[in-house]
Amino acid sequence: MHRAVRGMGRHLLRFLGYGAGGAMLVLLAGFLWVNVARKPELKPWHTAVFREEFTRNDVSRVRNLDDYRKLEDRLFGELKGSMYRNAGMGGQRLNRYSAGSLADPTGYPENGNRSYELTALAPRAGVLMIHGLGDSPYSLRALAERLHRRGCWVVGLRLPGHGTAPSALTTVHWEDWAAAVRLAAKHLKQRVGASTPVYFVGFSTGAALSVEYALARQEGEDLPKVDGLVLLSPAIGVDPLAWLAVWQARMAGMPGLEKLAWFDIYPEYDPYKYVSFAVNSGHQVYTITRIINERITRLTASGPLRGFPRTLVFQSVADATVSAPAVVTVFLGRLAPEGHEAVGFDINRRADVEPLLRPDARIPAEKLLSGQALPFDVTLLTNHDERSSAIIALRRPAGGSAVQREETGLRWPTSVFSLSHIALPVPPDDPIYGAKRPEDDSMLYLGRPELIGELGLLAVPMESLVRLRYNPFFSYLERRTVQFLRLEEPPRVR
Repeated sequence: MHRAVRGMGRHLLRFLGYGAGGAMLVLLAGFLWVNVARKPELKPWHTAVFREEFTRNDVSRVRNLDDYRKLEDRLFGELKGSMYRNAGMGGQRLNRYSAGSLADPTGYPENGNRSYELTALAPRAGVLMIHGLGDSPYSLRALAERLHRRGCWVVGLRLPGHGTAPSALTTVHWEDWAAAVRLAAKHLKQRVGASTPVYFVGFSTGAALSVEYALARQEGEDLPKVDGLVLLSPAIGVDPLAWLAVWQARMAGMPGLEKLAWFDIYPEYDPYKYVSFAVNSGHQVYTITRIINERITRLTASGPLRGFPRTLVFQSVADATVSAPAVVTVFLGRLAPEGHEAVGFDINRRADVEPLLRPDARIPAEKLLSGQALPFDVTLLTNHDERSSAIIALRRPAGGSAVQREETGLRWPTSVFSLSHIALPVPPDDPIYGAKRPEDDSMLYLGRPELIGELGLLAVPMESLVRLRYNPFFSYLERRTVQFLRLEEPPRVR
């Protein structure tokens, strides 16, 4: 009897083992079908290798920003030789790598994919602009020019792996980005002088790199002081499943599985932002967020973090790319009350818009204005009431509970139901991503594409076409930034 029971048990375990193995094979086959068989074929810009890109191992020979930009010259020469001469690309009006196309960045007076420097005779401040993942220096150029007009010496840094081809993000490491930021910060401090303040303005991943830099300095790394941070859509928290990306990237090294190196493979029609998304790049951003959390945890072991550079955060409460709550729980909420501020852009809560939104889109942004006191100032831009498109600013000071109301003179544009992650640094008058189509039909316009037709025909997801690309409230963001950096007074004429 016992022998029979044991035999049945062995058969049952064997059956369960075979079943589990079969289920794993089915899941693996489904995964490969979705991520390999169904994805478009890779193009040259998904496979190109660049030898002239800066890495963290180059710091001994690339000693300053001038060296960095000379290396960048060679890099873009390499890009031109490998991409633009490739057969079969001609005649594609929306191909970034087709010479003379609408999306060709080299056809513009100044290629926004390159690092730049806006000098000043007697700078009031030095400002380092650090763009986001898959992005380029162009994304922060409008704000950079406004700060330059206020008397700032501005450096717009191109992070390694960006501005060329998306293939560069399949091999880049976050340490390469961090090394470039340190190089640019040292250069900027040398240019403006010891007594002139230096600020970082970071967008998304650039914001995370700004925080990483400041935390590294607080932990003792020998770095120039940064006097303040302005962070737009900061990548402080991302999808917790992003840690799995490293395994998918490793599988992509196997023959026939090269497409696994990509979450998305799309046509490259944007001159200043990659449309395809490399798995490795997502893993690198996840790694930065983990390092930020670990460093803040160490530095706050005995209480709130003191001495951190004054920080101003701008965040849309509707953000499909990063975690808006993590900005508070991981970062701002753990700092001592030393002049830090957060500005949140609410969804459009007009009664005739809100019913069209998903129930979980009704983000309880009001929680920031109620409950326990926070160690930073909070401002929420939201509808005056449910029948109005007018915007008011609700402000709650650090440590306080009373909420102040301020009229802004702003209004939600017709048909806009929220901001987006990528919208914050772009003004409405931007010629490519702004609110109004240029009168010149020969110019590329991606701000409000008017495409209608049948389902399933477009090679890019409809979600990317309806995503807001400009900030209707950019004037408010600019004003608050100028106030925070104490640049309200116009520069003196010398």
